[in-house]
Amino acid sequence: MNTLLRELRRVFEREQALYGRLLPLPPEEPRNPKPETRNPKPETQNPSENMPNQDLFGNEVDPAEDASRPPPERIASLIDDDHPTKNMQTIEEVRDWMDDEILVPLDEERQNVVFGTGDPDADLVIIGEAPGADEDKHGEPFVGRAGQLLDKILDAIHFAREDVYITNILKSRPPRNRDPLKAEVEAHLPVLYKQLALIAPKLILCVGKVAGNTLLDRRSSLKNLRDKFHDFYGLPLMVTYHPAALLRNANWKRPTWEDVKLLRTRYDELGGK
Repeated sequence: MNTLLRELRRVFEREQALYGRLLPLPPEEPRNPKPETRNPKPETQNPSENMPNQDLFGNEVDPAEDASRPPPERIASLIDDDHPTKNMQTIEEVRDWMDDEILVPLDEERQNVVFGTGDPDADLVIIGEAPGADEDKHGEPFVGRAGQLLDKILDAIHFAREDVYITNILKSRPPRNRDPLKAEVEAHLPVLYKQLALIAPKLILCVGKVAGNTLLDRRSSLKNLRDKFHDFYGLPLMVTYHPAALLRNANWKRPTWEDVKLLRTRYDELGGK
């Protein structure tokens, strides 16, 4: 026994020489300590608000191409910071501004601004290229024969005109219904972007090759654009024939019907109201 005690003493003295005297244990806390009063945590902001807009390599990321952002935010980023509509908060505000604005010479020749019609909270937005004579007269898109056919197409897939939002890329009628000029598109496109950012739809339908190519920044035939969904800054976008084209060629009605059936199916899958 004495031998064991002497050995333990030597071990203790060696440890003490190497590491110094051992610290005493803190006093035992009571079994039911009072909870500490702490200052509440400050509210945290959305991480995306403070995170640098950079990729893994430190390169600046275009907000429009940042798939982590919601589609309305990505679309809004396409509008230049100095554009008058940039900080507008409602569709009505944009419409009132557009009523008095001359963006290109074409705007001086119009009878009325053809801004858009329908539900400003719609889950489906339908976009054409430009107003025609009837639309210019009434200040509302798709009110002539093509508009009546569009209403029938919508009704066939269980939409009322009031359920969707209908607009055009141009808000003024080109003379003799010619295709929009590049300068006219560039002037009016930010207004359309603002409409889409404020409406925040789940789905977009472009009617006609011009509308589809403009939004997708392509130069494709309608044959290559239709019958599929394209990505428009996080939103599914479908392109089909313009109702005016169907009035000229009835053979295009069948493929249009196939397109809008796909559209309705995707709309329901996305939980459209």
